[in-house]
Amino acid sequence: VPVEFKGLFEDPAFICEDSLFSDYSTPIARFQDDITWLRPQEICPSPALFPDNTNDGHAKQGLLGDCWFLCACTILLKYQHLMNKVVPPAQPQWGERGYRGSFLFRLWQHGCWTEVTVDDRLPCLNGKLCFSRCQSPTAFWVALLEKAYAKLQGSYERLWAGQVSEALVDLTGGLAERWSLGDCGTEEDQGRGSSDSDWVRRRRLDLDLLHAVREGCSVSCSVHSAPGGASELGQFHALSVMEWVDVRTVERGGVRLIRIRNPWGRRCWEGAWRESGEGWNSLDPACTLNLLGRAQEAEFWVDETEFLLQFDDVTVGYPINEEGHLQSIYSGKLLTHSHQTSDRWVKGHSAGGCRNNSSFGSNPQFWLRVFERGEVLVSLLQHRRYSRNTGHHYTQSPEEGSSTTQHQHYQAIALHMWKVEKKCLNLSGTLNSPPCASTHCHAYEREVVLHTHLDPGCHLLIPSTFLQGGEGSFLLRVFSSSPTSLSAVKTPGPSLPLVTEGEWETNYLRGAWVTGSSAGGSRNFLSHWQNPRFPVTMGDNIAGSTGVNVRVTLHQNCPDTDLQAIGFHLYKQAESTVPREEEPVASCIPHCYTQAVSLACCLPPGAYVIVPSTYQPDSPGQFTLTVARKIHR
Repeated sequence: VPVEFKGLFEDPAFICEDSLFSDYSTPIARFQDDITWLRPQEICPSPALFPDNTNDGHAKQGLLGDCWFLCACTILLKYQHLMNKVVPPAQPQWGERGYRGSFLFRLWQHGCWTEVTVDDRLPCLNGKLCFSRCQSPTAFWVALLEKAYAKLQGSYERLWAGQVSEALVDLTGGLAERWSLGDCGTEEDQGRGSSDSDWVRRRRLDLDLLHAVREGCSVSCSVHSAPGGASELGQFHALSVMEWVDVRTVERGGVRLIRIRNPWGRRCWEGAWRESGEGWNSLDPACTLNLLGRAQEAEFWVDETEFLLQFDDVTVGYPINEEGHLQSIYSGKLLTHSHQTSDRWVKGHSAGGCRNNSSFGSNPQFWLRVFERGEVLVSLLQHRRYSRNTGHHYTQSPEEGSSTTQHQHYQAIALHMWKVEKKCLNLSGTLNSPPCASTHCHAYEREVVLHTHLDPGCHLLIPSTFLQGGEGSFLLRVFSSSPTSLSAVKTPGPSLPLVTEGEWETNYLRGAWVTGSSAGGSRNFLSHWQNPRFPVTMGDNIAGSTGVNVRVTLHQNCPDTDLQAIGFHLYKQAESTVPREEEPVASCIPHCYTQAVSLACCLPPGAYVIVPSTYQPDSPGQFTLTVARKIHR
């Protein structure tokens, strides 16, 4: 370490050499022996987070296939209040007093903003950044944000291939929808609903519908195969839509032109509206000069007909104002009311599958109460699942923007809604009637969005996976233009048959989260396994029961004024160890700011490990863990 860098922060939770790969399945694996790690002041003489010219701050893609993430970053440059949320201002930079070699970012995950700190050592080849960077070689906000996002996902390699919609939500905390530009199909096709898990919602893009939000929304486009206008793009690539304009031709006709930015940092289009294309001959020379002058490096123009023909889908991110309210992309109205809640599908209890299954009614259920007629958006967001064998969601080297990996780490999910009388709910009768609104199909997406207008009253919401028994955690969010409330329908849990009768054995375990050693934070962080771990053994079943009834309670020992967000996971223990990529068999999440959190469950006999944690790493505190097991009826 050079003398001048001694004392600078080196992130122990995201070690440089270990941060690149999860299973060496992507093309960047070939560079593993050549990549070095340099701080920005080693790369250029006068580094800065942002350039003086905003256009020079746009992202430029390197060797990493994360065009989807870079397209989402475009919205941060456009709106300072969104940038300030993700990149807190006034952080000490290179050469300034207080600089310590680290930077703080905020990223939205599972319903809340998560702070991610990284050191400023960046991956390089031959002394230059080899992954994403700014158009200006002296600006580093893109490279550092990319590192923070990689830390949140577990490695740089996990950024290879993804959906723009996911990154937009993670950078804004808002909503985004992905629409296919292909054939919409017949009305019969669109009405198939939950009978077909692989059917994808299609709609034709009508930019006129986005007129009310065109200044605030984010739009990107993707190609799934090499388009005729840009053979060098190859397969699966995402690009940013910067603007669209309607202009008059010299023959008094009209044409809509769309300006597109390629994150590769260069123009790549050979259509009629390339810089020297024949399309410009149909416009007034002054208009041509003006439009060509707007196209920065890496940008090009296409007309709407060419756009719809050459691109496969678009992603639209909802505008978010400075107060944090979403603006509907359908009506332009502000959605000033919002709620969210978390739950999970549990096999044998609440993983009922789609409406084809008689068990559909066992899925988690929620009351949505509407107090005034208004526009309502309901979002169902499932948590990503990684392979247990590799910790990674690829089995082969994927194409950069490919959707073929979707099925490996997401289930097909959908959301259905019924108008009901809350006080006299006949569940079977209700579910046998058509829903008043739904997402129409189960989709292999991280998030599906239901859009509707509702009259006052109670509505039943049921999120589901397509396959019965499909397990996973999810977040349910509601955004509305009028007052609403959201709550879980309280139903008895048949797979959680824990009751107070009978004889119980209770053990009290004490522990502490210590900064720097045993305060590892939630599973969002690589340091999670630094948390205290408590082995417990579940004995034989009580005669006639299906498992061991257990109640686990985590109590933090502190006054109410010092509460932290706490939760815990139970893992199956095998051969005295727990593989770090193993999924928990039960969890008490999301982490809550409360004195105690508790979970009742029924577990097969065997050895388990309980891992209690605070949500944020390095959050010290003391706690008591209570484990109660039923031993006699």
